[in-house]
Amino acid sequence: MSQVNIRQLFEDKQTRLGLTRVAGTDGENYIIDSDEVDASYKGLIGHLNLIHPNWVQVLSDTELDYLRALSVTERDAAFAKIAQHGTTCLIIAGTTDVPEELVNFANQSHIPLFASTKPSVHLMWLIRHYLAKELADSTTRHGVFLDVLGVGVMITGESAVGKSELGLELITRGNGLVADDIVELHRIAPDTLEGRCPELLRDFLEVRGLGILNIRTMFGETAVRRKKSLKLIVNLHRPPGGDLSQIERLPLNATHQEILGVNISTVNIPVVAGRNLAVLVEAAARNFVLQQRGINSMDEFVSRHDEMMTK
Repeated sequence: MSQVNIRQLFEDKQTRLGLTRVAGTDGENYIIDSDEVDASYKGLIGHLNLIHPNWVQVLSDTELDYLRALSVTERDAAFAKIAQHGTTCLIIAGTTDVPEELVNFANQSHIPLFASTKPSVHLMWLIRHYLAKELADSTTRHGVFLDVLGVGVMITGESAVGKSELGLELITRGNGLVADDIVELHRIAPDTLEGRCPELLRDFLEVRGLGILNIRTMFGETAVRRKKSLKLIVNLHRPPGGDLSQIERLPLNATHQEILGVNISTVNIPVVAGRNLAVLVEAAARNFVLQQRGINSMDEFVSRHDEMMTK
């Protein structure tokens, strides 16, 4: 469950959207809860709608003209519907002409009323994106998350298998660190997981024998990323007795791991002495990109094999 209170929304977007407080400020602790959003028929944000209301209602000149044209009785009924529907916030967009009746209603109902200089469509686009990210389902995974050749790759495996050392080598090869040890995963779209790093661990990588390394300080700004969409999981494992002959050479079926309802492509790489794991991870990332473009080397090989057997 994720939550956003209206005070947080105002403070986070105040500068970018030019938000100012108008009325109803005593209601800024109202909460938008992800569970309630998922269970309701209401939209996150939209123009004022009395039939299908939104959690955050935006009023441009069009909506304000509509309210002004109503009789006192009709306007009071409209205000009653806004309060009854559980609206958490009202935002006046693109104008500074706020009706006194709306200010009085916001103060009486304790619904925060803000004003923005931005046009309503622009304002809604930015706030909708913000709310979707803040309210996204989330979980954590243990591993090292990197941007490898433009692909979000999470390296997993048992403790002391060499995840951090591999991460460090990939960074020295020009790839970027997102998170080490704990990876926060947020479902920001039906088929997209975004990986982030907890604030405490940002920029840090722990390597046994060396301790904590500040990757940003050591390698520069281009060696770290704030976030990245997760596309590929590389699982490191030690084969029994270190015998690679027991490992399937040509895995015919693609493997996936489901996280928050999203299937993520998975590659299993055995760890034995002498293998260049950084090269293998980069090759896995390149192969994933090819598969996304419809180029599957395994299918191509099998097809060529079948064709030769037929001849």
